[in-house]
Amino acid sequence: QVQLVESGGGLVQAGGSLRLSCAASVRTFTTYAMAWFRQAPGKEREFVARITRSGGGTYYADSVKGRFTISRDNANTVHLQMNSLKPEDTAVYYCNAQRAVDGIDYWGKGTLVTVSS
Repeated sequence: QVQLVESGGGLVQAGGSLRLSCAASVRTFTTYAMAWFRQAPGKEREFVARITRSGGGTYYADSVKGRFTISRDNANTVHLQMNSLKPEDTAVYYCNAQRAVDGIDYWGKGTLVTVSS
């Protein structure tokens, strides 16, 4: 059973930074591509960033490109460094793991990020 636990959310002023982390309890971390999604109040969940299994490829939503950076380490953790935060970045951020062999997605419970103006 794959478990994903996010941390690092909180309240920050516009222009500030936060670093989210997601710890994955998996046997082989490199079996999974990792991603972050977010869901703002009253809106649908949307893609934020993705990193390939090797870490060699990263992809971003246009709305966060140049401000957010996704990375992964050898400790089964994926990070999302968020800089120059805007009020419109306020949302619950969810960690996603997609298993390569069958494409099954796993989700964390989310961490709330609130950006005040």
